[in-house]
Amino acid sequence: MSCFGDNDGTMNIDDVEGNGTPDDPWQLKTPPSKSEFEAYRDPDSDPPALVVQVGKTQLRYHLSCIEDLHAMLTEHGDWMPLGNKDEQKEADADTVEGLGRSASNPVSGWYGLKKGLRGRFGNYLPPVLEALGLAEVEHNARNNRMRAI
Repeated sequence: MSCFGDNDGTMNIDDVEGNGTPDDPWQLKTPPSKSEFEAYRDPDSDPPALVVQVGKTQLRYHLSCIEDLHAMLTEHGDWMPLGNKDEQKEADADTVEGLGRSASNPVSGWYGLKKGLRGRFGNYLPPVLEALGLAEVEHNARNNRMRAI
């Protein structure tokens, strides 16, 4: 269940501050709802990116990750563990984090664009998909999951 939004526990873009642009980024929270971050689409960067700003740290992911993750979750058809991990740690293949670095995903590897900051796909992408109305995300203290809607 989402920590945002409507009485039914779902979140949609109307529940999120910002419109996902560099001048007005989305204001989001990680799935456990402990940390806030900003995210926006930067289609003019090379390559086009989803930019995640966490304090002074900026992470960039291939912009296609939004649509690709939604498609992978839709194909999976059920809840999938997030499996949040740093880049230096091995990710379980059957998690969102694992999809974000799998050689069999549409970008043939890491969605993260900067070595050393390529991990945490399972932490920052789920709230973006949830805000866009593409996924439902659990917001427990740990072991969260998501599914396509």
